[in-house]
Amino acid sequence: MKVSSPTVHAQDRTATPILAFYPITTASQGTQFLWLAVSSRAALSAEVLFLRKQLAFYQEHQVQPRKLTDAARFSLALWSHLFNWSAALVIVKPETLIGWHRKGFKLFWRWKSRLGRPRIPENLRQLIVRMVQENPTWGEERIAAELSVKLGILVSPRTVRAYWPQERAPRGGGRTASHHWRTFVRNHAKAIVAADFLVAITAGFRVLYVFVVMEVGSRRILHCNVTPHPTAAWTLQQFREAIPVITPTDS
Repeated sequence: MKVSSPTVHAQDRTATPILAFYPITTASQGTQFLWLAVSSRAALSAEVLFLRKQLAFYQEHQVQPRKLTDAARFSLALWSHLFNWSAALVIVKPETLIGWHRKGFKLFWRWKSRLGRPRIPENLRQLIVRMVQENPTWGEERIAAELSVKLGILVSPRTVRAYWPQERAPRGGGRTASHHWRTFVRNHAKAIVAADFLVAITAGFRVLYVFVVMEVGSRRILHCNVTPHPTAAWTLQQFREAIPVITPTDS
């Protein structure tokens, strides 16, 4: 079978105008912060007093500040992490700034919680269907290998299976077991453990990966641990701690 290599375009990623504007504002203010960091302490203290005097003037004359933009709220919430902001906050109430922190957390979590992976390009999906139809004896592993070796397109067998034509089941995909998976789990629940990762976001927007091992029969948590950078070696060590019968040669 001869196939021509399709042009695989990266999927366009769109972002909200607000989130797209934030990096520009943060970069500009980050430059100002670095300039202040290298300034002398006396000059910095004088500038702070100078700005506070101007702010006190507005407070004495009860001048109402204008409504802040989303970019300004983002900046205040961001820089407030670097010092004790409660004594310096004037234009809004502390509860308001905390509310901005919560809103920023929700926006960040919504962005991190986008469902699933992006779909592969349309021409690659059509190529997979064509290869399946023209090679009925091939399974998803063979098609993934052909794409990788001959065309340089790296896709996993699971991705190939996801775009398999509905009229044909993948080779070996038919059910040959004498009972359903649910029955098997119920019969052997006491000897089965389930393990998975979940994501936790800290108050400082740091991504942590929580690894949990649970006994299926009793729903008892056998082991859990947290890491910012999960690796295969780290995960294997967690299994060794959760199930002591696993030895270092079982990797």
